[in-house]
Amino acid sequence: ACLLLKKPLDKKYYEYKELSEFDEFGQRKKKSRYEYSKEQQNALELQRMADIERILSKSTLSRITRKGPENPAQAMNSMIGLRPVKRRMKEMVARMKFEQEERKHGTHTQHPEARHMVFFGSPGTGKTTVARILTTFLYRYHYIRENKIIEVDGNFLKAGTASDTATKVRYLIARASGGVLFVDEAYSLLDKGNGCGAEAIATLIKEMEDRRGSFILIIAGYTNEMKALLEANPGFHSRIKEYIEFPDYSPAELRDIFRSMAQDNGFAIEGSAYDVFDERMEKEKKMHSFGNARTVRNVLDETLDRHALNIMNHAIPDEARYMITSKDISAFVNKNRI
Repeated sequence: ACLLLKKPLDKKYYEYKELSEFDEFGQRKKKSRYEYSKEQQNALELQRMADIERILSKSTLSRITRKGPENPAQAMNSMIGLRPVKRRMKEMVARMKFEQEERKHGTHTQHPEARHMVFFGSPGTGKTTVARILTTFLYRYHYIRENKIIEVDGNFLKAGTASDTATKVRYLIARASGGVLFVDEAYSLLDKGNGCGAEAIATLIKEMEDRRGSFILIIAGYTNEMKALLEANPGFHSRIKEYIEFPDYSPAELRDIFRSMAQDNGFAIEGSAYDVFDERMEKEKKMHSFGNARTVRNVLDETLDRHALNIMNHAIPDEARYMITSKDISAFVNKNRI
């Protein structure tokens, strides 16, 4: 029946689409004044669902949706560095607790409404991790209904056309209803292409107003690029009140991250190896690709490869099998990498 009706329904489908919107479960909420036969409604609904599946499949949606940590306070305290970020998080949590107590006493009856946020700073400084931690806190103190965060990047919001992009963004926000939508590298929406980035921005801003209080948006990225994004549309500044800067890690903090990552892999680190690591980090910082904790992870992976080879070649004794030595860490940066 759907195939037979497809051609004559084309006009009605777009009419139907314009007069509908998604509810908090991603289902159609009809606003049309026009009457459709049961057969037409079924065909239109099948066509709409096929349209959504083409733009954003259920398997993809499942992959990008996750929960915050079970113990957010422990997760926050275990993060290395980020003192100003932790301080701001503690202030936010303190206010959440305060308002919860006020509601219990009946002195603050207004439903809590969390604010949309901007996270900005260099890559690899824990923005995604902090977003997950905040998600659990927001859920615990009833600012959101579900411990749920949908994680995407700016390019993900764009579809093949401006129309598909608007549909994709609206549907993502509908699915994020009751939780958090986290958009990393949000500055990539400032494209020079087919207008999909501009459409995504316009749709985000409209939904932030239309669905105020039903979800929390966190957009994140590099400092200068995020400044350009926010200045590109004044709607962001009027709807976002929370701005959190993520500082680069100090040399001592980079060491701590290296040690923590190594321990997670079952390795200890020889004292003299840190000197080589420090030398390597100084060179990495001068590279455009430097990514704080991400760079540390890459150096550790490279180090473990060299360590395995050194063990196989008997360059270090077998009793140092789980000890990273100065011979395992290269002080040189690969200049040929892209």
